[in-house]
Amino acid sequence: MDRAFSFLKLIFMSIPFHPRMGQVLVGDFSDLKEPEINKIRPVIVISPKLPYRAGLVAVVPISLTAPLHSMPYCYRLSKNYHPKESDDLETWAKCDLVMNVSLRRLQGFKVGRRKWEIPNLSMQDLDGVRVAVMKGLGLDRLKIEPS
Repeated sequence: MDRAFSFLKLIFMSIPFHPRMGQVLVGDFSDLKEPEINKIRPVIVISPKLPYRAGLVAVVPISLTAPLHSMPYCYRLSKNYHPKESDDLETWAKCDLVMNVSLRRLQGFKVGRRKWEIPNLSMQDLDGVRVAVMKGLGLDRLKIEPS
């Protein structure tokens, strides 16, 4: 592991709260192995706070790399939600890579000394990500009957 990477690991501080659906955080997946996500990257929280599930949240990773093939489970976000990057950078939610992770893997975007930001997805983007997640899980043809 190189020095810069080990330094990043030292300053990674997890969030002290349960995030809301649609919040954009930074996830540390550096200890995972390919083909899993295996680096520090932005993620979208896609699950609500559920009973008996403290400390866990479902997330979808965000990538600056466009998919090689147009797939229904890759959703292009309307803007880049990273607070220190240009809004018009192309960003993609990779909705086939849903993960349930510990809150210890998540933190906000560090924007200054002791300053963190946690952006929120627009409703349009959150709805698009939800649809793409269903497609990525093969659940898009599910018929849900009203109860």
